[in-house]
Amino acid sequence: MTTISLRKQNTRLPPEVNRVIYVRNLPFNITSEEMYDIFGKYGAIRQIRIGCNKDTKGTAFVVYEDIYDAKNAVDHLSGFNVANRYLIVLYYQHAKMSKKFDQKKNEEEVAKLQEKYGVSTKDK
Repeated sequence: MTTISLRKQNTRLPPEVNRVIYVRNLPFNITSEEMYDIFGKYGAIRQIRIGCNKDTKGTAFVVYEDIYDAKNAVDHLSGFNVANRYLIVLYYQHAKMSKKFDQKKNEEEVAKLQEKYGVSTKDK
């Protein structure tokens, strides 16, 4: 109902709002069916990607068909309690995510160079 009223008012959305949302602090054993049950209440979902690596466990990406459905989900599900864990629901921002991965790559490269040249970061 609120998404229809947002469209009728022709409201201008902030620039960070998009159809892709990033969810953190998920229970590790959550299934895709449970994710569809939780997030599907706010609109048609195009895709859900649940993290399964050691680094990405407890996170997911949810892609909605409509930007207003994604906004509604972020507004209502931030802080939602699932299996005694409070969800952190954010809009996906490509620039921030790529910086995080670039930083990991840089740290790995520095570690390799330190190992190659026998340099340690510990104070003597």
